[in-house]
Amino acid sequence: MKSAKIVTALLSGCLALSIAWAPAASAADAAATATAEAATASKTEIINEIMQYLEYYNVEGVDQDTLIRGAIDGMVNTLDDPYSQYFTKEEAAAFGHQVDLEYVGIGVRLMYTAKELYIEEVMSGSPAEAAGLKRGDSILKIDGVRVADTAGDELSGKAGTKVSLLVQRNGANKSYTVTRSEIATSSVTSKMLSSKIAYISINGFTQTADEEFSTALDKMRAGGMKSLVLDLRDNTGGYMDSAQNIVSKFMDAGIMMYTSDQTGTLKPVAITDGSKIGVPVVVLTNEYTASASEALTGALRDNKLATVVGTRSYGKARIQSLIPMSGGGELKLTTMKYLTPNKEDFNHIGLAPDIEVKGKTAQLITALQIAGMKEIVASGDHHILDINGSAFAGNVGLVKQGDKVYAASRVLSALVENEVSWDAKNKKVLLTTGAGNVSSFTLASKEALFQDGESFIELNAFKKKFPALAWSYNASQNQLKLAVK
Repeated sequence: MKSAKIVTALLSGCLALSIAWAPAASAADAAATATAEAATASKTEIINEIMQYLEYYNVEGVDQDTLIRGAIDGMVNTLDDPYSQYFTKEEAAAFGHQVDLEYVGIGVRLMYTAKELYIEEVMSGSPAEAAGLKRGDSILKIDGVRVADTAGDELSGKAGTKVSLLVQRNGANKSYTVTRSEIATSSVTSKMLSSKIAYISINGFTQTADEEFSTALDKMRAGGMKSLVLDLRDNTGGYMDSAQNIVSKFMDAGIMMYTSDQTGTLKPVAITDGSKIGVPVVVLTNEYTASASEALTGALRDNKLATVVGTRSYGKARIQSLIPMSGGGELKLTTMKYLTPNKEDFNHIGLAPDIEVKGKTAQLITALQIAGMKEIVASGDHHILDINGSAFAGNVGLVKQGDKVYAASRVLSALVENEVSWDAKNKKVLLTTGAGNVSSFTLASKEALFQDGESFIELNAFKKKFPALAWSYNASQNQLKLAVK
């Protein structure tokens, strides 16, 4: 049985908090409660009356369970709160699995673009890996149906059932049959990069995320960690006490956040027995960094323990209680709001990064540079990314047109530590140095491309203006390598 823990939520179907217990009542309180209950009973009797009339006389006929569920959902919906929700016993169990990153599938992380669906990551030990699927594979059909005609959830299903995939790899099509199974996604992954830069990614704040983080951090320390990149992108939240325990690995004492209930009184959530991280920290965020992830980000930022890189976070500064109901159901109810240590209420606003960078690969490169990485080699194509030989989510934005090779302007600008912008009026890509010097690449000269809302720069033209860049293209493998020292 799961212990009572605080959980935060991103979307209406996602994460929530702990069991709420009623305090013991005095005799006076009991009398007042009895009076209030009697008044409430008289008011709620009409609900039973209407339900009986609907059940007995409605010409179409109606199921009582359907009426009760409709009444419950109606009451919850009057709150106009996307995070409050009632779960049946079965829905509560499914919700618990979702919070703990457990599901039935084939074990891949997918990336959707305007033109295709491809595999960004194949999880170690997964059915997809056993079947031979690889990151970068484009999925053309699922069970014989074109991806464009699918509903989007065809890879999920019952454990033990099979799904067939037609994929394209290096220009060749091949079919794979994969058996679905129960997947328990690791909430924390880590690796040591060059220059003793530790990289730790938290995918979700599960019940064991704090323990997994502690283990990963100990491993990085043992490896001689000199700085840390903490990746919270696409982390939609989870158990808040897991986030609090992780904060305690960065600071020995201080305020993690403030909470308030219906009274509006702010109460500090303090770290009292933590430990100092002792190395520079860079936190990566994006528009899907939410809830407990934002609490962790705000705590590190406001306590000046980290530099935040990326884009503005989702903006969910509300906490839900998961309250047990009769029959095994649960009510997920917003009961508190929380603010950062600087008392910033970012609900529906999000947390602004210290350094704004758009694009998954550019964000990572910038974070690694801030963490102290002097030599960066980014390789891959338009699906996959390796940084100094280590696999990451993202790509280099490879585009090949005739004898010209292009790469994503965001990636190139990050490598040379410039800011990139698109001049729509003059149809050119602009790169600006910290000193304000501007380099331009125009569409008319074919030095630049603009496709699907993203710009690309031809590499020979780029190297003329930024000679520090070294690049090579392997035509047989369709792989591009970009390096800056």
